[in-house]
Formats: sequence, structure tokens, C-alpha cells
Amino acid sequence: MSPLIEKSKVLVVDDEPGVRELLQDALSIAGYEVSVAEDGQRALTTLRKSKVDLVITDVNMPHLDGYEMVSRMRDGGDQTPVIFLTARNDRADVSHGLKLGADDYVMKPFGLEELTLRVAAILRRTQGSLPPEQKLHCGPISLDDEIHQVQFDGETIELSPTEYRLLHYLMERAGKVVTKETLLGAIWGIEFETNTSVVDTYISYLRKKLHRDGFEGIKTIRGFGFQMVDTKE
Repeated sequence: MSPLIEKSKVLVVDDEPGVRELLQDALSIAGYEVSVAEDGQRALTTLRKSKVDLVITDVNMPHLDGYEMVSRMRDGGDQTPVIFLTARNDRADVSHGLKLGADDYVMKPFGLEELTLRVAAILRRTQGSLPPEQKLHCGPISLDDEIHQVQFDGETIELSPTEYRLLHYLMERAGKVVTKETLLGAIWGIEFETNTSVVDTYISYLRKKLHRDGFEGIKTIRGFGFQMVDTKE
């Protein structure tokens, strides 16, 4: 008898019982093992007791909201992928959630098919095989994948996991123009049409950390995408 394939585990966090039940049913039908929590505090308790592969959380909740919950997760070293659900439509809110370390941001009301596609895309990315270890250089930036370290002229630069993956992808293709659609698929696993601003948001994070001392190596190629160039040569 062949061994059973372990299901990916998803934690749904929302203070609305109807939303919890809807997502639990939809994700269970899609083949995931689903647990639920009604607020951020209960979700943190669940995460301390058992490992999950993905968290889907509302933002506005009593006791402990989604932002504070994810902030505490990241502060404690928990890098479990997170999708935020929110009725807010403010770019500042989106940027805040992504800066905390969220992997995606879905606006309410949302379609169940789109949400399950996003779940599958993130799990495919985060559970997939790692790229070969290598050292990359572009101008003053060096990336050592063996020790997961980025330096600017010898100074170590702290990057989030998503920032690191994005920089690694661009440096591997230095000199080439990479489209937003390509980056969405390669970094976030999103392989369907979407108006998300996640690529622009993370490009801005990298520029804030790496555009310094006259170096501006991440170029925007209008109408196409982005290009990593060595401007110090």
C-alpha cells in the first residue's frame, strides 16, 4: 500500500463565523487540512501548538487584529506564509501589510476560485525546491546564497525573505528586462491576471535599502518591467 500524501495545512483567522465556515468548506474541498480561529490571539495559540503551511487572516478583528498578529509572528521568528483578507482599499494599508511580511493581500468581497488559486500558488512556491546555491555580484552588491547573505560594499544588508528572493531573481538576470508578470509568477507564484501592486511595493523596499552612495541599480523600464544593472562600472 502506498503511503498517504500529507495535506497542506491552512489556518483561517476571521471573527465572522460565516466567513470561517465558507473558507473552511472551500479549502477542504480543494484538498487542504483546515483549522480555524476567531481572532489573532487564538491563532497565535494554535500556531504555538502546531505547524501550519499557510495562514489566511482577516485584518479587522477584536482582541488582536491581523496586523498585530502577523507582527508578533515575525518577531518570534515564525515565517509561515500569510494572506490578508480585508475590506479596506487603501494602498497604505496594503503596503503596511506587505511590509509586515504578508505574501498576498485579497480584498473583500473575493471569489473563492481566485482565493484558492492564490493559496495553491503560494504553497507551490514556498514548498518547492530551492534554487542552486551560488554567489552573485552586481556593482557594490554581493549575494551569497550559501549563507543567505546580502552585502553592499562589504556591509551586511538585512532583507526579508521575500525581498531576498526578489533580489536574487533580478541579480541572476542582471542586464535583462524582467516583466512584472514574470516576477509575480517566480516570486509570489501568481500565474493569473491580477492588479496587485505587490511587485512595485517590494521593488521600492529594495531600492530604499540598496540605492545608496550613487548606486541605482534597479531600473524601471516603463511598459515592460524592471532591470538590474551595474551602474558603478
